[in-house]
Amino acid sequence: MTSFGGTVEIHGHRGARGLRPENTLPGFAHALDVGVHAVELDVGLTADGAVVLNHDQVLSGHLLDTGPVTPGDPLFPYVGRAIRELTLAQVRTVDAGSRAPAAFAATQRPAPGAGLPTLAEACALLGPAGVDLAVELKTDPGWPAPVVEEFTAAVAGVLTACGVASRARLLAFDWRVLTAARAVAPGLGRVALVERKTLVPGTEWLAGLPPEAPAEAALAAGATMLSPEHHLTTRELVLTAQALGLPVAVWTVNDPDAMTRFAGYGVDAIVTDRPDVLRAVLAAHGLPLPRAMAAAAV
Repeated sequence: MTSFGGTVEIHGHRGARGLRPENTLPGFAHALDVGVHAVELDVGLTADGAVVLNHDQVLSGHLLDTGPVTPGDPLFPYVGRAIRELTLAQVRTVDAGSRAPAAFAATQRPAPGAGLPTLAEACALLGPAGVDLAVELKTDPGWPAPVVEEFTAAVAGVLTACGVASRARLLAFDWRVLTAARAVAPGLGRVALVERKTLVPGTEWLAGLPPEAPAEAALAAGATMLSPEHHLTTRELVLTAQALGLPVAVWTVNDPDAMTRFAGYGVDAIVTDRPDVLRAVLAAHGLPLPRAMAAAAV
């Protein structure tokens, strides 16, 4: 059996997406029960300025409408609409726990009636657990810069007000978020997300920086960590980023053999929908595990 040195952190993707509904309080509670170092989650900004959890810029198809806020609401149905078009009250009506994505139909246990929480509500659950919060801001190059800056400041404000800023970091494919965060909340960690489509020639995702050397570009954008898609993650990229002082968190890895390979590359963290599987892989290689803890009832 091969044994690896050091620690590989377990980052629960959208909570524990392969096991419980994503970006929900029951999903986060289950991730804590399994045992993770960090919980990754996604946020958007409503029309009335609330920071809420949802993976996409729109309310995606695995969510269920339960009815309009008021009879005859012209924005109903809400599923399929952009978060920025909806108020918090409208988002609150959506059931996020009843329909599993097809990829996890066999393993994800539903939590009927679970709503999309606010970031403050997620912080209230996760903060006392002592885990890190990896908060991805869902923007794209089409967003005006002032709106990106407003959104970034709003998220940073919630994390600070909830007392979790020292254990939180902001993630973004749109690297303007990183530059904005460096200006408004320099104490927060800043994670440069990359995938194949954001590293093409002429890309608009990297805040004007060249894509040919992603680790160097991430550092120039103000990143404190690099998080590449697993298809892009090579031993060379890991070593290059780490030599620049950027820890590497590879995403999203659910296959045990791939988990073993990336642990062998020396990545600092693995983002996974199946933290239970990753715990078993790391234990088999003699790597330390985060403690499991029971979350408060949600």
